Amino acid sequence: MKKRGLFTKMLATYTLIISLSFVILATFLSFWFETYYFKQRKEQLESQSVIISQLALRYIKNETTPESVEETLEFIGGYLNADIWIVDNWGYIYAVSNSSHKKLIGNQLFIKDIEDLKKRKIIEKKGTYGQIYNNLIHSIEIPIFTPAKEFAGAIIMNTPMTEITEPLNGVYEIIWISVILGIIISCIIIYRFSQRIIVKPLGEINQVARKISRGEVEKRVTIKADDEIGELASSFNYMADFLEKVEDNRRQFISNVSHEIRSPITSIKGFIGGIIDGIIPKEKERYYLKLAYEEIQRLTRLVNELLDLSALQDGKFKLIVEDVDINEIIRVTVLKFETKIREKDLKVDVCFDNDKLLVVADKDRLVQVITNLLDNAIKYSKDEAEIKINCKSKSKKAIISIYNESDPIPEDTLNKLWERFYRGDKSRTAKVSTGLGLSIVREILSQLNQEIWAQNIDKGVCFSFTLDKSKKN
Repeated sequence: MKKRGLFTKMLATYTLIISLSFVILATFLSFWFETYYFKQRKEQLESQSVIISQLALRYIKNETTPESVEETLEFIGGYLNADIWIVDNWGYIYAVSNSSHKKLIGNQLFIKDIEDLKKRKIIEKKGTYGQIYNNLIHSIEIPIFTPAKEFAGAIIMNTPMTEITEPLNGVYEIIWISVILGIIISCIIIYRFSQRIIVKPLGEINQVARKISRGEVEKRVTIKADDEIGELASSFNYMADFLEKVEDNRRQFISNVSHEIRSPITSIKGFIGGIIDGIIPKEKERYYLKLAYEEIQRLTRLVNELLDLSALQDGKFKLIVEDVDINEIIRVTVLKFETKIREKDLKVDVCFDNDKLLVVADKDRLVQVITNLLDNAIKYSKDEAEIKINCKSKSKKAIISIYNESDPIPEDTLNKLWERFYRGDKSRTAKVSTGLGLSIVREILSQLNQEIWAQNIDKGVCFSFTLDKSKKN
């Protein structure tokens, strides 16, 4: 079963709404025009009834002849397109406008309406008069009163409904044809409008999305609209930029991992191959085996750190958050690096605000953070340089900073320090660093919702990060 597209649904919905709106409008206009037409017709008949009333009163006073009355009624009836009858106060017809109705003269009509007419009520009807009219007629009965306010009869004006509905039908035809044309034109406009500002842009976004899914991450949409579609296109391009960056990082990551793994494997292969082939003298075999062992250690460290970073980013490491003494962790970590510190004759200055400072963190991961940062500071410090470790309490936060005296880091590369496999000085760290330490540090602190930053200070570099203080302090 074929899916109904968004465009089809929109077009069907808008067409239905517009059609209903036009039909309701046409029905209202038809009703309003019919009501207005009958009102105007009634007012027209009432205005002419004044002349007829005066004529009837003159006839009652014998001031005019029956022939003159009939002649005047015939003229007015022709003008109004209506049959006019005049009846006396008992309902007997004594004058008609249509000569074919002269046989009605002397007949009594509407005895039941006499009382209402005496009360000056104008009676409006739609119906038939026995065998006089074959079709439906519109009838108005208007009372006649003498100057002394005595009831003197009534004027009956009959108009066949066909005479009234014929012009109305013409108006109805115009209204409904206009409605049909309006619906058709509206549908065409909606179709063009939807195609141009909705369907075409969405189609372009869909097409580019498919290309990106096939690996063409450099593709972008070219929609420049200042509306929701334009905002969607902008967000889509932003997402595409991010995906392209992720793809570039992935490729770079694979390249870096391949290089980092290939280098020690090549070295190990060369060392062992040289021993097997007898190229390396017996007295130097132990030396080269030691080098091979160091390469294996570096390879092991690389794999372990990759696994740690991947686990952290995937959320597989469940942090055990508890109250830990950050000062004690720093003390123990410094002692672990005592040998390396002495090898480079470094001066380490540790400064605490208090002897004990409890923070909320995962103890093992916090040890890993301090270890990586201190190891990084030692590796990049010059011989006989100074390392300063400060742990300060500020409001609800603890701020830990590790400064090492060394060459400053170029400002344009400070933000790259946290990238995987980034090394500030490849010539010095190629054999001792995996380039993953700072990435792991940032990921751990990110899991704890904390911040870390690096900056050049005086003659060295300072790494600082925050931790939440425990309420037990």
